[in-house]
Amino acid sequence: MAASNYDVIAAIKEYRETQNINLRNDIILRYLDLVRLLAMSLRNVYIKYASPDDIVNEGVLALISAIDTFDLDRGVKFETYANIKIKGAIVDFVRKQDWIPRKIRSFGRELDAAYNELFEKLGRHPKNAELAEHMGLSRAELEKRMAESAGAVTLSFEELLYEDNFEIMNSDDSADAALYETEQKKVIAKAVDDLSPQAKQVITLYYYERLKFSEIAKVLGITESRVSQIHSKAMLFLKHELSEYMQR
Repeated sequence: MAASNYDVIAAIKEYRETQNINLRNDIILRYLDLVRLLAMSLRNVYIKYASPDDIVNEGVLALISAIDTFDLDRGVKFETYANIKIKGAIVDFVRKQDWIPRKIRSFGRELDAAYNELFEKLGRHPKNAELAEHMGLSRAELEKRMAESAGAVTLSFEELLYEDNFEIMNSDDSADAALYETEQKKVIAKAVDDLSPQAKQVITLYYYERLKFSEIAKVLGITESRVSQIHSKAMLFLKHELSEYMQR
């Protein structure tokens, strides 16, 4: 990540004035870890279909675009802008590849709709048994499909984050954008705290410790399929909480 005393604004200004590619490459190197972290945060969406290097390459292209298009007068942090551009580019790239089978995507949408319908009916987050009954499935079949759809559910959550952030970042009020970013992080952090202990462990190990599902399974002493199912349910929970916040 960029050093704390590094003046990226000055570096971008100098690059634009001189068009010195070495200056641009220095900025890229300083933010390469950000690209890698964002690529890793989406790895279970693409890991069966593409190498992390392919995704990082897309992220680097987005970082270059961020350097070229960042508004130096808006008062928004470059890291915030670059984060949104890079994650958005990765999400768009994964979405356009259409790697996730149509059947799994379709189930992901049905699961999302069922989750929201039950929440409205029950006034709380539904349990797996309630979701299974609502969807006309056995609990075992539901949880099997939830495990299979982990990538689709994660992509749906990331699309929501990106699209909302992109809209705010392109508003005229940079102070509002900064405030919203802070509030959104608090909403997500609170939602993670409200997860069941096991789900919270999975999300923490996946997003903060950067472990793979197979590694999380070993840590928790459960199957990888069970980790995928827990992750899918947690994503539904987090997506609903974020959607509720956005609609206020």
